[in-house]
Amino acid sequence: MTDTCTLCGLPITNHPVVDPEVTGEFCCRGCLEVSRTICDVEDVSTAEIRERTQSSPSEESATDHAVETAEAFLEVDGMHCTTCESFIALRGEACEGIRSVEASYTTDTARVRYDAETVDPTDLPTLLSGYGYTARIRHGTTTDRTTHDEETLQRLLLGGFLALLIMPWYVFFLYPSYVGLDTGVITVDMTTPVGLYLPMTVVGLLAGVVVFYTGWPILRGAYVSVRTGQPNMHLLLTVAIVSAFAYSTVALVNGSIHLYYDVSVAIVLVVTGGNYYERRLKRQATGLLSSLTSMRVTEATRRCEDGSTETVDVTELEPRDEVVVRPGERVPIDGMVVEGTAAVDEAVLTGESLPKTKRQGDDVVGGSVVSDSALVIAVDADAESTLDRITSLLWAVQSERPAVQRFADRLASVFVPLVLVVGVSITLWRLSTGDSASAALLAGLTVLVAACPCAMGLATPLAIASGLRDALQRGIVVTNSSLFETAPAVDTVVFDKTGTLTTGEMTVQSVTGDPEALEVAAAVERHSSHPVASAIIEYATVVIDGGARGNGQTSHVGSSKSAATVTEFERHPGDGVSARVDGERVVVGTPELVGRRAGSLSEDLQTAVGEARSTGHLPVVVGRGGQAVAVAVVGDRERDDWQAVFETFDDKRIVVLTGDDEAATTRFRDHPAVDQVFAEVPPDGKAATVRELRTTGTTAMIGDGTNDAPALGVADVGIAIAGTAHAADAADVVMVGGTLGDVPAVFDLASATRRRIRENVAWALCYNGIVLPLAAFGVLNPLLAALAMAASSVLVVTNSRRPLLR
Repeated sequence: MTDTCTLCGLPITNHPVVDPEVTGEFCCRGCLEVSRTICDVEDVSTAEIRERTQSSPSEESATDHAVETAEAFLEVDGMHCTTCESFIALRGEACEGIRSVEASYTTDTARVRYDAETVDPTDLPTLLSGYGYTARIRHGTTTDRTTHDEETLQRLLLGGFLALLIMPWYVFFLYPSYVGLDTGVITVDMTTPVGLYLPMTVVGLLAGVVVFYTGWPILRGAYVSVRTGQPNMHLLLTVAIVSAFAYSTVALVNGSIHLYYDVSVAIVLVVTGGNYYERRLKRQATGLLSSLTSMRVTEATRRCEDGSTETVDVTELEPRDEVVVRPGERVPIDGMVVEGTAAVDEAVLTGESLPKTKRQGDDVVGGSVVSDSALVIAVDADAESTLDRITSLLWAVQSERPAVQRFADRLASVFVPLVLVVGVSITLWRLSTGDSASAALLAGLTVLVAACPCAMGLATPLAIASGLRDALQRGIVVTNSSLFETAPAVDTVVFDKTGTLTTGEMTVQSVTGDPEALEVAAAVERHSSHPVASAIIEYATVVIDGGARGNGQTSHVGSSKSAATVTEFERHPGDGVSARVDGERVVVGTPELVGRRAGSLSEDLQTAVGEARSTGHLPVVVGRGGQAVAVAVVGDRERDDWQAVFETFDDKRIVVLTGDDEAATTRFRDHPAVDQVFAEVPPDGKAATVRELRTTGTTAMIGDGTNDAPALGVADVGIAIAGTAHAADAADVVMVGGTLGDVPAVFDLASATRRRIRENVAWALCYNGIVLPLAAFGVLNPLLAALAMAASSVLVVTNSRRPLLR
């Protein structure tokens, strides 16, 4: 027997689930059914499924056990493109003891594998920081990110202020002098060195601050481009900026006033401003992955041999230690119940909408919540929390290199070398035809300035920023800009059930028998902490009491049984509760409990119990006066708009994926728009399922809970319907309002943003196609080239500011 599930890799704690028609052993029926369906469709072996699910580009060799390899996830500020990823990886892997580094500029994340024996994890941020990049272990705060944004704004504001000091010299003196005009606004004594050099030297010095301080991130981007051998737009921008600055400085020394410091300043400010605007919008839309730690348990109550308890760090727990978990507390680590019986809410981890009763000998998972009674749990031999495992999986997914890279960076690998070759060729050709060195260099500079990719550099980020802006106005937070390229191509849409297609809240669906018996039941349930208790209380307060008052009637049992006298309250762990309400014995719980303590159920009530269980709902029986009088069907209410949403995706493959059992999925399985339903699938199994669905096409995952986080991260497009911070951090999109009906708008916005990107890029390419030949044949000078560049950038900005959807 294998120790782990063939599909998802989770430990098989009890007996494996097997089927003669499916190769492998599985942790649950859900993983088996997923494997059966995927193998039939994909015609791949289970070994291939497992390999693709768990493999990573930098996975260390399975046979290399000489040194223990540890893994850490760092947050890195300062990355702007794919060459930044490569540069950080090269720097990190050059350090002794670091095995591999994978960086992702879209999520500001780096995954580092290192030798635990030779590298202190606290030293990793120092090893990866430098050249303007700042790495740190995630701590769940935004302080460092805010500091980075403030530094960028400081660079931009100083550059803008200096530009205001520089440009009057051009507007009132240099520009008119270029065309032979003397405005007389500013009088400069051109007969003395001081009169000539001092004002222009000041302009040069101010421009130098703009270029080398405000433009430092651009220059750094060019440096890493050269170091990694991957030409990018920063390299071409830097060549144009530095060339214009250097030419102007040489010209100034030689006594010329044909200076192009304004070109350098304009390029720096336009690009820096555009990138800052984009990052600011992204910052509003991006949560921190480290917020996962908010639900992780760091301390546990360990029972000593003498029966006393002590509080210890979870890392100090060892196999067979006994941990006491009180009502309302989160289970700190995976284990087995050795004492007590209680309802345990595993919804945040498994997606199952109903709490499970755990008794002696049952397994519990770390991260689940004990509801109504204390449990004593023996720590498993593996001593790992399921929530920690989900956290590690999510961080691993988010730190992987994104599948879709920005178009401008892809184009740069061809465009940048081409422009440099053209510029150098023009300079050499002009020299060979007898032109002076100054004229030849000016011609080459004109080509570089004309080709300066301001419009190209702004085309994608500003279009993306407009998508982020319009999405935020609709309560849609986009956390990964690759959505705008990926979402329009989606052909498979996967829906989680609990909390997505349903509300995720326990409610009374229907009542058979005496409905007012639930008001008496509510009086008892007010002393219980079971999740079902709140549903009973809400029904009694809103439906019964509220309905009676709305009709001008008085309830038979008064306005609220909260004022009733409740005595002899008793919990029956796993079954229900009982008490005396105004002297009358009332029992609320399972049919078996009520049958034992209040009398057998009538045929109508038994039928209601059977129907509730067949649909995955929970039957709660109320007994009073020595007989069972009512059955309340408690379950997760479906969202009103789920069918309308399904209809909008009728041209796509629709899959429902849930941790609930088969009975709870009947309504969705029977819907004609649904192609497949996978039930009883654990979190790791959800991620594995989505990975396999991606082999057939582009896949979107829509979910809300922590258990959905790995699958949301694995999907080409992950959409979180409000829900937990875990799901929000994993997703590409977060629906802040939690409305399922707004999901189609995500795809509409993505398609509109992609069209806007293509419009901007098409104009940028058209601009370069027209201006480059003119510059090459000497029709333009650097000033006219700079004006053309500015006009092109203004057009891109104006187009990006238009609303995406009417």
